[in-house]
Amino acid sequence: MRFFFIRHGQSTNNALYEATGSDRGRSYDPDLTDVGRRQAEFLGEFLSKRNESQVIQEGRLEPEFRFTHLYTSLMIRSVATASILAEKLGMPVYGWDIIHENGGLYLGDEATDHKMGQAGPGRHFFNTNFPKLILPDTLGEEGWWNRPYEAEEERPRRARRFLDELMARHDSTQAHVAVVSHGGFYNELMNILLGMSTTGGYWFMLNNTGITRVDISEVEIRVIYMNRLDFLPIDLVT
Repeated sequence: MRFFFIRHGQSTNNALYEATGSDRGRSYDPDLTDVGRRQAEFLGEFLSKRNESQVIQEGRLEPEFRFTHLYTSLMIRSVATASILAEKLGMPVYGWDIIHENGGLYLGDEATDHKMGQAGPGRHFFNTNFPKLILPDTLGEEGWWNRPYEAEEERPRRARRFLDELMARHDSTQAHVAVVSHGGFYNELMNILLGMSTTGGYWFMLNNTGITRVDISEVEIRVIYMNRLDFLPIDLVT
C-alpha cells in the first residue's frame, strides 16, 4: 500500500499561535484561514497534474499519486482541506473520526488550564456545509465528539488502532490511500511506524498541507519522503 499523510491547511488557531505565541482565544474546532484555503488549492492543483504525469517508481513508469481512497478527520479544518482536494481530483472523500487531532475537541480554562471536552458537529451540519463528504454510518445528530479531553496515554493506542484498521481495509498492494489529518496525530503515527518510543521526545515536522509518503508491505515499511512542500509558493509555507 502506498500511504500518504497530508496535514490540513493553515487554521485560524495556527494563525493565532503564529501571531501571538499563545493559544489564548483559540477555537475548539477552527476553520481554515484564507491562506489555508489557498494552500489546499495549490496542493489540489499539484496532485491533479501529477496524477496525469508519470514518474519512475522502482524502475517502471507509473503515476506518482493517483489516490484510490481519500479520508479526512472530522475536524472542520481537515474536512475543508480534504473537500478542496476531492473537488480537484474528482473523487469522493470519506470521514474517519479516529484520525482526529490529539486531545479531541476541547477548550482550556484560562485560569486553571483544565481542558474540557466540547461537542462536535453532527450529521446535519456536515450534510449542509460539506454535502459531498461521505460520513460514517454511525454518525448521528449527537455529534462525532462527545467525550472528555483525550489523555496523552490514549493517543498512541488510537494511532495503533488506526493502523490496524487501515491495513484491514486496504491490504492490497495496489491501494494508494491518502488521509488529511493533523500534526500531533502524525507524530503519534510516525513514532509507531518507525518503532520509536512515544515518550522519547521525537517530533516530526509537518507544515500545513505538507505530504508524507510511506509505502507499507508485509515485509517492510519504506519512508519515501516526509513533509513535501515543493508545490507551495514560499510565501504560503506555514
